[in-house]
Amino acid sequence: MTPRTSHDRPRRGMSEAEVLDLPVSFPLEVSNRAIGLGRTAGYALAKRGEYPIPVLRLTNAYRCRRSDLLAFLGIENRVEVA
Repeated sequence: MTPRTSHDRPRRGMSEAEVLDLPVSFPLEVSNRAIGLGRTAGYALAKRGEYPIPVLRLTNAYRCRRSDLLAFLGIENRVEVA
């Protein structure tokens, strides 16, 4: 058995460009990745109402807003006008 390297593991977190490219709302799992939370921890926090940003509960799905994520991460939403 060969030892695992950092290249074998999935990357956690998102770049600023990736966050800025997100749609207006997205599943909780996307927000978990951007914040650096694991799936189980993220869903547990959302269920308890302790997630770091507001979470929208739509039937059995959790959704997050890009504007809330940008504010939490301290990323300014730059809009380019042509």
